[in-house]
Amino acid sequence: MSKIRSQNTKVENLVFRELRKRKIYFQKHYKKAIGNPDIALPRKKKAIFKDGDFWHGYQFLKLKKRLPKKYWLKKIENKIKRDKINRYNLRKNGWRVLSIWEHELCNNFDKSLENVIKFLK
Repeated sequence: MSKIRSQNTKVENLVFRELRKRKIYFQKHYKKAIGNPDIALPRKKKAIFKDGDFWHGYQFLKLKKRLPKKYWLKKIENKIKRDKINRYNLRKNGWRVLSIWEHELCNNFDKSLENVIKFLK
């Protein structure tokens, strides 16, 4: 478990590198916004969250059947609720929010990156 990173993962670093190449300036892991978005443009009030499939509950109903301990189910359920509340509060404060699943970035990086760039411009 200690090897699992919450920030600056390989996928995140790839996205950061590509955005810098295209001269898109952003704040990473912006702490002044609700929920600490992975990518933020504070002046434009735009935020992007890159959600890990396991930790943020992608296909949670299938995952529920396989997880052996209630501890993990509770932890993931709480993260799902927290994410919804944080994103709602950001939108309420005038931010535009984009969420991307980790598997989308891994499986189809170019298309996902284009969606990110289109959102940020």
